Amino acid sequence: MTALLAIAAGGCRGTPASYPDQIAAFRAEKDRFMRESSQSPVPDERRGSFAPLKYFPIDPSYRVPASLKVLRGDQIVLMPTSTGENRRMRRIGTLAFTLRGEPLTLGAFVEADDAELRRLFVPFGDLTNGTETYPGGRYLDLDRTATGIYDLDFNRAYHPFCFFNPKYDCPYPPPENRLKTPVRAGERR
Repeated sequence: MTALLAIAAGGCRGTPASYPDQIAAFRAEKDRFMRESSQSPVPDERRGSFAPLKYFPIDPSYRVPASLKVLRGDQIVLMPTSTGENRRMRRIGTLAFTLRGEPLTLGAFVEADDAELRRLFVPFGDLTNGTETYPGGRYLDLDRTATGIYDLDFNRAYHPFCFFNPKYDCPYPPPENRLKTPVRAGERR
């Protein structure tokens, strides 16, 4: 991941990499992770022949600012998962944003026992689920900010690990995180 950060932070001769180059580097690093990492969800016997992931074309219009409205108090949510279990998640707040001219919101979560709150987990569904993307939805991870403004980049949307290996226990997006619009950005089937 360090190499990815170096590539994304700047290109040759110290010039910043363009946005498409940053996303391309991010995707190349993800492919390397899936094929080579011991943390990969791809079973060992399939890693060597694992084909590069498929993605929608990079589209900067799917990268939008989002404002987080933080909830007061702890709100624990039980998210159903791919294995039939329930995952205890804490709802941190709601991200408000405009995507392709449409005002939308998504809930932002952390694991229920996460005291550090460094990253927000944003599971979402959209009208591509089941046809162009995994039926159970996709995910975004966001580093916490002090301002409450987030770079919501659907070009970085990814399938949960259970898409690659049914042994993984992946939470499904809650009803309020099921967008009634197609999001043709990020990983696809």
